[in-house]
Amino acid sequence: MAEDRTGQTVVIFVSRRSGVDPEGYALAAAAMDALASEQPGYRGVDHFSNDGLGMTLSYWADEASAVAWREHPEHAATREAGRDRWYDWYMLHVAAIERSYHWTRG
Repeated sequence: MAEDRTGQTVVIFVSRRSGVDPEGYALAAAAMDALASEQPGYRGVDHFSNDGLGMTLSYWADEASAVAWREHPEHAATREAGRDRWYDWYMLHVAAIERSYHWTRG
């Protein structure tokens, strides 16, 4: 069941993958998922992708936690690798979640 995310910060990462080095990308993505989950303030992640277009939503306790993740040295190095080979482009949005709810078919 989905978690209430009211009050959390969400980092929305939308990207188009280049198709270069898919194995390296998969390894790096798994490593970043694992590393992010160990960071203070981490609250979860959702991923979606279709034909090279992807979206990752990472949830953080607050803005400071999201900024600390952005500045983590391993994350910064992987981000540079992504710019060099794995992405044609990406855009990033940061937002505060003011309301959160879910519905599940009973």
